[in-house]
Amino acid sequence: MAVAVNGYGLLWTDAGCRERMRMRESCRILTQGLGFTRGGSSMITESFDSRSEAIIRPPKNGEAPQADACIITFSNVIEQFVLENYDCERIGTLHSATGETPIYRIAHKGKSFAFYKTYVGAPASAGLLEETPGVFRTDKYIVFGGSGCLNKEIAHGKVMVPTEAYRDEGTSYHYAPASDYIKVRNGDVVAACMEKNGIPYVKGKTWTTDAFFRETRDNFEKHKADGCISVEMECAGLQAVCDFRGFEFFTFFTSGDLLDSPEWDTRRKEGELTGTQHDAGHFDIALALADYVTERAETIKY
Repeated sequence: MAVAVNGYGLLWTDAGCRERMRMRESCRILTQGLGFTRGGSSMITESFDSRSEAIIRPPKNGEAPQADACIITFSNVIEQFVLENYDCERIGTLHSATGETPIYRIAHKGKSFAFYKTYVGAPASAGLLEETPGVFRTDKYIVFGGSGCLNKEIAHGKVMVPTEAYRDEGTSYHYAPASDYIKVRNGDVVAACMEKNGIPYVKGKTWTTDAFFRETRDNFEKHKADGCISVEMECAGLQAVCDFRGFEFFTFFTSGDLLDSPEWDTRRKEGELTGTQHDAGHFDIALALADYVTERAETIKY
């Protein structure tokens, strides 16, 4: 019987070689079918798995209070403003290793809105949103915050309404098949609300990134040329989560620091709040948007 020496100096018989080759080919076919190659996933962006169930599932509470919509901010200044100026009741808490996230209910014009301050970045903000059904029930999420500006013609503090989000982050690829952009499906609804309330705004694509300090000059030029007017860290991920869970996602940004200049320009003075992501007036815009989408929920096609 013939023998062969493998790479480890071990002797295999012909029959053993054939059996190992058969098993190796079976494994190759199986891993290719699951989207894997040697060394793991063929591409990190191919992480979306629609075949198997999640091992850890977000909480749901069928007896949790109903909210007409949920308003989410990133600003501790705005959170404090809301607590001091609106009728708020704490209804629950989200827990993580970094601490507690209080959830509030705001009574406004006969409606009940959930409200909380989230974390910066797609993974953290998406994770908190996933856990909210354990505290309250809603299918509408209004998220607002600051963004960098990719067009010097757009004024500091102006409302920016995204239409598509470039997926330069990781979270969205676990909730939606790979693509360069994800459509921000309710961009037209947000724009209509701005028009109804006489709020100046600009529409365009946004660039969602995980790496604030890796917004390089070439990447900026590429995204600007592709029609992006803003750069932020959550939109693509949150849109993907809401699409996956069947939630409606509404968002707008405050035009902040400027990348479209020879040097990065913060476009704000130290301690300045007006026209920044901490501008309390933009909570009033978010509240008007919450009113708009709930009042017209039966007639608007999201």
